[in-house]
Amino acid sequence: MNDSARGLQPKHQRLALVVVAVVAIVAAAIIATWALRSQASYFYVPSDIVKHHPAPGRSVRLGGMVEKGSVVTRPDGVTIEFVVGDGTARVPVRYSGIVPDLFVEGSGVVADGRMQANGTFIADKLLAKHDENYVPRELEEMTAAQKKMVVEETTSR
Repeated sequence: MNDSARGLQPKHQRLALVVVAVVAIVAAAIIATWALRSQASYFYVPSDIVKHHPAPGRSVRLGGMVEKGSVVTRPDGVTIEFVVGDGTARVPVRYSGIVPDLFVEGSGVVADGRMQANGTFIADKLLAKHDENYVPRELEEMTAAQKKMVVEETTSR
């Protein structure tokens, strides 16, 4: 009986198995890359958005300073509009929802959302940033040595 009558030789069976495994790994990598690409949310500052306008509807993060005098609350009471700037460019933002306590004019903000074709950023989520001088209430009355000890005890390594 010849080899073709018995089916594939063991050497050919292993080769076919390796080819199938490589194709499966490449397909999984392509699917994972595509899924991550569609879920990725890139961070932009206003000057980046002006230079490289992201595609309308694409999920992005916008970070910058809330410009003073720009916050306007709409008649519905839950929608606000404001301008985020970085000293070079300005981006109008609209957000509907509960505003974080630290959100004030002149403070830093990070907004998750999407750009519209008209240049307005529609925020789904707002994160207010505090300045670098912020000290938690628990650490206000401690000495520098005590603060350092608390930070070292609570920092994971």
